[in-house]
Formats: sequence, structure tokens, C-alpha cells
Amino acid sequence: MARTALVLGGNRGIGLAVARHLADRGDRVAVTYRSGEPPEGLFAVRCDVTEPEQITAAFAEVRAELGPVEVLVVNAGITRDRPLFTMTQQDFDDVLRTNLTSAFLAAKLATRGMMRARWGRVVLVSSAVALAGAVGQTNYAASKAGLIGFARSLAREVAGHGITVNTVAPGYTDTDMVAAMPEDRRTALLAQVPVGRMAEPSEVAAAVGYLTDETAGFVTGAVLPVDGGLSMGH
Repeated sequence: MARTALVLGGNRGIGLAVARHLADRGDRVAVTYRSGEPPEGLFAVRCDVTEPEQITAAFAEVRAELGPVEVLVVNAGITRDRPLFTMTQQDFDDVLRTNLTSAFLAAKLATRGMMRARWGRVVLVSSAVALAGAVGQTNYAASKAGLIGFARSLAREVAGHGITVNTVAPGYTDTDMVAAMPEDRRTALLAQVPVGRMAEPSEVAAAVGYLTDETAGFVTGAVLPVDGGLSMGH
């Protein structure tokens, strides 16, 4: 059954792979993007997820064009990496507003309609860093760990309405964000991954695809690592 899906932060990397995956299975897919050019073949809405009114407007545009959001994937995220003693409050606040507060705003809007429809799927894209930690990423880890607690609490609130809420925790993935790292840091990080390589965005998208599928109605409050074994035991 075709559903209306919205991917926050869906113009590149993991978000775009998720959007393409959902579109390929037949869903009506919209994505948000903050800058640059929108992806071809998808309904795209320009949206700064740190601005509540822009998220509200994005939902209104998607509803008018494709119908009420039935599948929500929150992938918007930024990094402001530095050791804690040099991290500013702005560095911390910007990351939490983009990565965590946006999920609160979007989920609140999406689940209203899902509760009326008695069906919905919400997936938040966290990170293996939320489980294992990482030097220089106290802000990023806090935001991504916050998504897990948020998702599990929301899952309990809406479980009786036919809505599932889950989290995917990717490890190092072949995206522009990872490509921007210095080569020596990438090499050191990959040495920690039991599988010995980065994930492909399509592999993360497949995990999201399962959690948003009609057949996954008994899976909620889960954290699904897609990290090559990086965070096992955490």
C-alpha cells in the first residue's frame, strides 16, 4: 500500500538514499532541504529545521501536495566537533536544535494525523556515537542519544494508536560528512569497525525501509544499529 512519506533532511547522503528507497517501493515521498538544489524526482520543500514555523509550513505543503504524512523519517543533522573545553554554548545549542529539537517538532505534527488514521511509522536517524561515544562529539552524541530516549518514550505514548516509533543508529557511512574528515582520522575510525569498512547509504536506507513497512507493526521502541559491529556491547 502506497503511503505518504516525509524525510527531514532528504537531499543527500543517508536521507536521500532513504527517500529513494521509499519512492522505489511505491510511496509518495517528500523531502526537506535547507540549501543547495533539491533532488530530482521527489517533492522537495525548502526548510530550516531549526525554525518551528518552517517545519509547520513544510508539513502543510506536503499535506496539500501528497496527503497527510503517514511515514516520518527524521534525518536532519549537523556536527560542530571540538573538545569540550573549546566547545562554545553556541556549538552545543546549534547541534541540539538541529538534531534533536527538530525531531520533537516534526514528530508532534506527524503523530497528530497518524493518531486520527490509526496508523503511522516514525523513524529517527541516530548514530552509533550515541551508543559508544566519540572524542570531540559531546554535543553530537548528546543529541543523537536524546533521539533514542525521545523515540522510546513516544513509542509508549502512541503504541495504542497503531503507530510505531523506532531509531536507526548508523555507524561510519560513506557520505559527504565523513568524506570531509582528514584521511588519517578516517583510517583510525575504520580500524575500530569489525566489518572493516564504511556503510553504504543504501544499507541504512534498507533498515529504515523495514521499520517503516506494513509488516513491521510489532516493532516499536527499537534501536537498530547499522554500524558493522562498531557499537556491539553498548
